[in-house]
Amino acid sequence: MSKKLGFRKALETKVKKSQVAAKKKAISIFTAMSVAHVDEEEAGSGEVRHVEKALPRGDFYIGEWCDGLPHGNGKYLWTDGCMYVGGWFKGKIMGKGKFCWPSGATYEGEFKSGFMDGQGTFTGFSGDSYKGSWVMNLKHGQGIKNYFNGDYYEGEWRTGFQEGEGRYQWTNGIHYDGQWKNGLMNGNGRMEWSDGNSYEGCWEDGFPKGNGTFRWPDGSSYVGVWSKDVKEMNGTYNPSDSSTEKPDWDPQVVFLEYLKECKICPGEKMSILPSKKVPHWPGMGKGNDQGRPRRMSDGKLNCHSFSSDMHDVSAISEGDSKDDDDGIESLCLEDSTSRGSLPQFKTPTKRQGQTISKGHKNYELMLNLQLGIRHSVGRPGPVISLDLKSSAFDPKEKVWTKFPPEGSKHTPPHQSSDFRWKDYCPLVFRTLRKLFDVDAADYMISICGDDALRELSSPGKSGSFFYLTNDDKYMIKTIKKAEVKVLLRMLPAYYNHVRSFENTLVTKFYGLHCVKLTGTAQKKVRFVIMGNLLCTHYTIHRRFDLKGSSHGRTTSKPESEIDPSTTLKDLDLNYLFRLEKTWFEEFCRQVDRDCDLLEQERIMDYSLLVGFHFREVPTPLASGAVTPTGNADHENEEVPRLSQTGQDQLDSEPSGGSSIRLGISMPARIEKTVRKPECETQLIGEPTGVFYDVILFFGIIDILQDYDITKKLEHAYKSMQYDPTSISAVDPKQYSKRFRDFIFKIFVEDT
Repeated sequence: MSKKLGFRKALETKVKKSQVAAKKKAISIFTAMSVAHVDEEEAGSGEVRHVEKALPRGDFYIGEWCDGLPHGNGKYLWTDGCMYVGGWFKGKIMGKGKFCWPSGATYEGEFKSGFMDGQGTFTGFSGDSYKGSWVMNLKHGQGIKNYFNGDYYEGEWRTGFQEGEGRYQWTNGIHYDGQWKNGLMNGNGRMEWSDGNSYEGCWEDGFPKGNGTFRWPDGSSYVGVWSKDVKEMNGTYNPSDSSTEKPDWDPQVVFLEYLKECKICPGEKMSILPSKKVPHWPGMGKGNDQGRPRRMSDGKLNCHSFSSDMHDVSAISEGDSKDDDDGIESLCLEDSTSRGSLPQFKTPTKRQGQTISKGHKNYELMLNLQLGIRHSVGRPGPVISLDLKSSAFDPKEKVWTKFPPEGSKHTPPHQSSDFRWKDYCPLVFRTLRKLFDVDAADYMISICGDDALRELSSPGKSGSFFYLTNDDKYMIKTIKKAEVKVLLRMLPAYYNHVRSFENTLVTKFYGLHCVKLTGTAQKKVRFVIMGNLLCTHYTIHRRFDLKGSSHGRTTSKPESEIDPSTTLKDLDLNYLFRLEKTWFEEFCRQVDRDCDLLEQERIMDYSLLVGFHFREVPTPLASGAVTPTGNADHENEEVPRLSQTGQDQLDSEPSGGSSIRLGISMPARIEKTVRKPECETQLIGEPTGVFYDVILFFGIIDILQDYDITKKLEHAYKSMQYDPTSISAVDPKQYSKRFRDFIFKIFVEDT
């Protein structure tokens, strides 16, 4: 421990000294250098020339220049000692280049809009290095990492962590070959120690878990089920031909001693990311030709703001204040690939839904639900195995429990009326919660804690009611008996699907229950508990429910009432979603897999729910909102200010990217589209070349509607009145094809 502390102190001292030296060097460069100022009026539009420019706050740029911005190759020096040398595109760090930190750390490789993106090599001041693929500042794809302590990893990465197949070599000679997840050994793999002992089998969160074999160099082995919990351990010792007696050996020694020497090195963190170093160009706030709004093809005026990748963190050098906007909002670029000024939003004054307090018509139902959940989840059960028997999925596999007000042997006394509680396939849903990494205690606190549930203001077309937990993690939906049957019917296929594809986009189900009130009413209320796709610390500025059909697919709200909580539909959509190449490829594969499952189970009428957070937001308006069809007049729109919370989350060091998954907290770009006035039913508008940087969320919802007799009759009736291809109620195979075709047109690769 003392050695580690001494090493860390030495590193800190080294960094401080190098930063002081870098700042002194930068100051001397800027004070001694004579700057050749360029007369902006001499050069014609589009002409590239070489300049040397002293910039606001003491920064300095030398290199190629075009239309008032760096364009080509150039060097940028910050006063804190950071430096970038490489490609620029219309004021943005783009292409191949090298970024140097004051500490002596460097990144050399590909950039995209200021982000380390593509192939590149990071070399840290402490001796760390990584060579491989990057996406949005995060290690993502194949890469090789050499750690400052001598450890080594070669393999696959995902959002900054080891994930997939890879090999880790420790300096003490131990090595692991196998599968990884979220930076830990997870899946099938083999570890070999320097003394020749080895373990091969299943791993979970960095430890042996499940079936595995420990071998000694003499050929003897221990085969069995492994776990840190002694009660779950179970195995057999198999001697080799040469050994004569069973050794006095405890398998727990692997956890207590062997794995102590196998810690994954955390690696070096970057003091500040290149995407946070925002250059400050001269002439901002001046009324020049570049500040004039550009006329769009439809005759309306539009003013594009400076690249959000450049200024949504406003700054700067490591010691500068982030509160100084420095007039950057006034710069407008006549550029077809620039960022657009954002729509203005009405800000909801309170959270969605009505709190269910005493006196609410559904107050007793909420109490019954909470009592039932606490009983079901808190009840002791057998050790969970992911390999379930077919009997666990039997629709008859259900448990009824009576809840008298005075209490019973198994239930507590309560203030609600007498009711009965039913659990459908309890073992399956308990296993699903484990599969989805839901902690039982957190689950109970969210649903059954002191905070009341919130009922959404009105039920959907199906007549179902929706309830949200206070922390927004879970959504509870009342469902019909027919939907219960559909879920129970498809449960085996659903379970196998979500187990096989951890990035599935289909709804996550955590429980299926029924409350039966006793007395004369004998009312039954069935409900399913699901994950809330849009549970996030980001503000969701826009949300869309998309099916790929056009009939009736527009919001019923007048434009003046549309706010961020409004769910818009297909004909309201006015964006294309652009995903980075690896994300896009995975998205396409997963949509195909999920649609295959739903088609196989005869499911239709499902939607892709999409929500996104603009990484910049305008000052909230007291009234008024953006038009959902994308035909708003941009002339009077204000250039937005930074959404600091969103940017701080996205631009944190790579270790902060663990929450990014397919469909969850994904950095992406969206492109504004505009529909032709004469095409009211045009599903996808024309691209405008106006882009926004967003945090994106999406998933497939409403997957419990099968193509029953009701839907067949609806299809027949509506087909006589409308275009059969425009209505939602169609055969599952046709629905799946139309859904995919539409989704693959609005989600495209960001080239």
